[in-house]
Amino acid sequence: MTDTRIARLYGRRVWDSRGRPTVEVEAHLEGGAAGRAIAPAGASTGRGEALDLRDGGSRFGGLGVDRAVGSVNGEIASALLGQDAADQESVDTLLVKLDGTEDRSRLGGNAIVATSMAILHAAAAASKKPLWLHLSGGGPVRIPLPEIQIFGGGAHADRRVDVQDFMVMCPAATSFAEALEWTAEIYRATGSLMRKAGKSGGVADEGGFWPDFDSNEEALETLTRAIEAAGFRPSDQVGISLDVAASQFGDAGRYRLALDNRTLDTERLIDLLGSWIEKYPILSVEDPVGENDHDGMREFTHRYGNRCQVIGDDYLVTDARRVEAAAAAHAANAVLVKPNQAGTVTEALAALQAGKKAGFGTIVSARSGESEDVTIAHLSVGWDAGQLKVGSFTRSERMAKWNEVLRIEEALGTTAEFSGWSALPYHA
Repeated sequence: MTDTRIARLYGRRVWDSRGRPTVEVEAHLEGGAAGRAIAPAGASTGRGEALDLRDGGSRFGGLGVDRAVGSVNGEIASALLGQDAADQESVDTLLVKLDGTEDRSRLGGNAIVATSMAILHAAAAASKKPLWLHLSGGGPVRIPLPEIQIFGGGAHADRRVDVQDFMVMCPAATSFAEALEWTAEIYRATGSLMRKAGKSGGVADEGGFWPDFDSNEEALETLTRAIEAAGFRPSDQVGISLDVAASQFGDAGRYRLALDNRTLDTERLIDLLGSWIEKYPILSVEDPVGENDHDGMREFTHRYGNRCQVIGDDYLVTDARRVEAAAAAHAANAVLVKPNQAGTVTEALAALQAGKKAGFGTIVSARSGESEDVTIAHLSVGWDAGQLKVGSFTRSERMAKWNEVLRIEEALGTTAEFSGWSALPYHA
């Protein structure tokens, strides 16, 4: 045990993919092993998720992280010195108790999650195993089905379109490598269609096209055409995944689709999304109604959960208790798992395990503010999540994670199993 005791923790300010400050933590163990991790940050956030600690004031628009870095180098380092890094649950429990708030706001969710993940990396290094293998404990794993953004909207693209993410999924691919190949062709075909139509408006937060469309449905029409133009069969080989992120444009019964110049109640929003499911090759819908619209989530899942993955993100905020409640109410059939949304690695795992117990689809996810950190790539494999959502097929902070899964798949060789269709709860 002595070799895996924490000898030193060190936090520093680094920069994320939006050019904003964030927290990086290094964990050094008595035996010489070390680990490092960077906290991501979301733009579209649920009300129940762990909160970053920011400095306020005018510097960096109030987004400085000197206080959070101070938490790491002060209270957190003092409390964790000598703790066993191999006992992740005990370390994370100590972090939660040390902070003492429900939302991690005293020490900072950014300080806590970076520390939790850094210690996980250090423990894996001490075991002399890749992180995914350390996490799996030798149990069976699958290579995840990727959800890859083609169009970015909502809070990720200054509300150019109301729906936040239009993504593709390639469940008929035979490997992760092939799924990325198919996506590359679709992304290229989409760009060609956009240029010909004069619809390109730039690049969104997560690397997808920032479109200049006249309606939300135009994005679905264009993406379906791009799938076909790339030589694939919509629905049979490639499908569309939507992150509606409805809380960003309404909640509890009133939803304003600015691009369509329409205000809808919950029933009419569900009807609209249902008409899209009937018309387009949609395999997955995330947060179809607002995070407090419990009746809406139940109704949407009742109507479409037998033919479509219904994901809770803002609705479930990587909280095992919420996942259990949603399962009991039949208010979703999949959960998005974001470590920084929960606060610690252990809490994120608990939410994923609650999802699996309920028969949910489980998707490990990045945030819009990301970095070169590849922890979630390993979590998606080591936890056998089945799905991984990182962002688009451009920008190095996204590609670092896709490429890391490629390496893991290669390392597994002939034993690698790609999750494909089996990752979707209504298809498993």
